[in-house]
Formats: sequence, structure tokens, C-alpha cells
Amino acid sequence: MKLKLSALLALFLPIFAFAEDKLDTGDTAWMMVSTAFVLLMTPAGLALFYTGMTRSKNALNTFAMVMGAFVLAMVVWIIAGYSIAFGTNESAMLQKFFGGFGNVMLDGITWKDLSGTYPTYVFIAFQGTFAAITVAIASGSVIGRMKFSTWMVIVALWGLIVYAPVTHMVWGGDGALLFDAGALDFAGGTVVHMNGGMAGLVLAILVGKRAGYPKTAMKPFSIILTATGAALLWFGWYGFNAGSAFGANAIAGVALLTTTIATAAAGLTWMILEWVIYKKPTLLGIASGIVAGLVAITPAAGFVGVGGAFVVGIVGTLVGFFGVVVLKKKLGYDDSLDAFGIHFLAGLWGALATGLLALNDKELLWDGPLKESGDRMGQFMVQVESVLVVGAWTLIGTVIVYFIASAITGGARVDSETEEIGLDESLHGERGMNL
Repeated sequence: MKLKLSALLALFLPIFAFAEDKLDTGDTAWMMVSTAFVLLMTPAGLALFYTGMTRSKNALNTFAMVMGAFVLAMVVWIIAGYSIAFGTNESAMLQKFFGGFGNVMLDGITWKDLSGTYPTYVFIAFQGTFAAITVAIASGSVIGRMKFSTWMVIVALWGLIVYAPVTHMVWGGDGALLFDAGALDFAGGTVVHMNGGMAGLVLAILVGKRAGYPKTAMKPFSIILTATGAALLWFGWYGFNAGSAFGANAIAGVALLTTTIATAAAGLTWMILEWVIYKKPTLLGIASGIVAGLVAITPAAGFVGVGGAFVVGIVGTLVGFFGVVVLKKKLGYDDSLDAFGIHFLAGLWGALATGLLALNDKELLWDGPLKESGDRMGQFMVQVESVLVVGAWTLIGTVIVYFIASAITGGARVDSETEEIGLDESLHGERGMNL
């Protein structure tokens, strides 16, 4: 089944009149560069960000879980994930939740096909990097106690059962549940960050707490690696957000600027919070604030102005700080590297803030209450619907995936001796750096 995305792209970018299926070399070049930027975010940026925060005996395992998730998720995406996310289902009812299987192994799509002004092959690769980083985000919640084999089974199943349907519901075009409702998600606040963060929390609860948590001090392996990872994430995020304008155009410029503003404001806010509360501004705090700001602005990047970007970034840090410092301790769950606190909560805020702060400009919005009638409260309620649907789907789907993967691999958790020795040597037969 051949996929045509020109109509979908036109909803995102109505200000730009481009001929259907006419190649634009500038847009093509930008989308290929954006794909490379987003690719850098996972096996380099996220891997370093997470690895630096874990204990030295699990550092290599942490990197392997992120990189392993990335390569497997990309393969799953090409085989069937893309078809489920962006294909067309013959049943109108099923089309609300799933695309069809007409594009399995990219059947029906050729190198000549275009998605608006650039090759569909580029769109497939670009979206594949989103699929890969989303599941990799969830790994941060279960570091130090999950079997690598179980994790890899989870990655494969989760990409098909959870990620692809969520992507379809939000971005799948006419007939898809949340797309038809007019939900605004510019680059993946619900699709990526809420999705990955919720999955991380569910997995962390199901696999159980790390031995000794929270009484035993579990100090980060290397804050320098974490800060380097945050810097690479910020760099790659320009492809993530500005690339979601689907071309080298003015909307990409809006997304680039709002991403810069929100991220800088969020990093500064976290630093000031620690300075005021703990009397010491930490590098880990600045890095965490940067990521919280990046997450928060993602759903809003192409929809808000300068003032909105400041608000999204600053409040994104406040929400993330609350999740990491207060909520985690209050509820007692062991989210090893705070995937839920940073990604889910900041993503949730960003998704809701989009409805509140999106510029009332028809040229910046796709169909929804705000565009159709200027109904901001109606748009906010659509945003509420979108976060509830995504949260529920991810929660239920992740529980199902966990128990299937656990049954296949004979239990999800490593034994106590393996956990004590460390997963680097026990599972991989290698040692990470001793910094």
C-alpha cells in the first residue's frame, strides 16, 4: 500500500505552497541532516547521559542497553513498525488505532516516492530514529537489575505493540484517533517522551527496586559523561524539533529558536533551584535541567512564540525537579535514572502547555479547536484527551509486553549475585572505564 504524505505535511505547513510530489533539494538535504542529528541523540547523547549517572559496575551495561535498543528498534521499525504507524487500515474503526500491514518491509514504497518535497525513504529513516530513542529512554528506569535478554525482547515487542500504535494515533493522518481530534504534538511530547517515560516507570515497578535502594548510596559513575551526553542531546534535538517542520522553512526556524530559549531557561532554572535550596549548583543539575527543557518544548516547538518558550522551559524544570526530588521519594519507586521524572512529567507539561500557549495563528496550527474556532479551552481539553489516551495505552501495553518478555526469558530480573558483581562483567564479560 503506497503512502502519500503530501496532504498531512500541508496541514503542518499551510504557509508554504509546494507542488505535490515535487522534489526540493533544500528540504531533502535538511531532512537528511536532521535524521543524522536525531540518530546522534541515542547511541551517543542518551547513552552517555545515562552511563554517567549509573554506577561504574553497570556503566557498560547501561551503554549497551541504549545502543542495543537503538539498533533493534530500527530493524523492527523497518520490518513492521513504520507500516503500523503510517500505513492505512481498510477498517475505519481500526484506522483510529493502527495503520495497516501494506508497507511491511516497506513493500509498495520505492526510492522514487516523495513525502511532499523530499523522498519517502528519508521520512522513514527520520521517523525510525524517533522510534529508537523512545524505547531507549525507558531503559534508564531499570538499569542495574534487568536481564539484557529480557530487555531486548521488550524492545522488539514494545516497538510494535506500544510505540507504533501511539505514533499512528497522534501523527497517522486522517482517520487516526488523536490526529482527527486535533491534538497538537509538534515533535513528540506524547509520542516520544510521555510514552518512553511511562514505560520506564511501569518496567521499574514490575522488575522491582535495586538491591539496597534507597538506603545504599548509588553514586554516579561520571558526571562529566552525563554533561557531555546532555550537550550532545541538545545538539541533536535541533534535528528532532526543527526537523519536524519537514523542510528547510520558516517553521523550522521557529522550532530552532524556541528550542534554544526553553532549554537555556530550563538549565538556568535548575541551577538556581539547587543554588537556593542546597547552596551548591551542581553540574548534574544543570544537565538535568537542559534535558527537562528539551523534553518540555518538544510538543510545542513549532507552535509557541518567544514568551511561550520561556514559560515552557522554566516550568518544565520545575515539574522535572519536583518529579526527581519530591515525587520519587514520596511514592518510593526506583526509577534508576529518572526517565519518568524528566521525560514523562516534563513531556506531560509540554503537551498541556501547548494547548494553553500555542499562538492563535492558523498558519502555525493543524486542524483542531484552536485553529477552527479560536477555542483555546477546547484545544486544552483535546490535549488532556491525548495525554490520557497515550498514558493509558502505554501503561497497559507495557505491562503486557513485560510479562511476555519475562516468560520468554525465564524472568526479567538478574539474580542477586549478578546484581552484586555488576552487570558489566556478569552479562557482557567486559569492563567499563574506571574513571
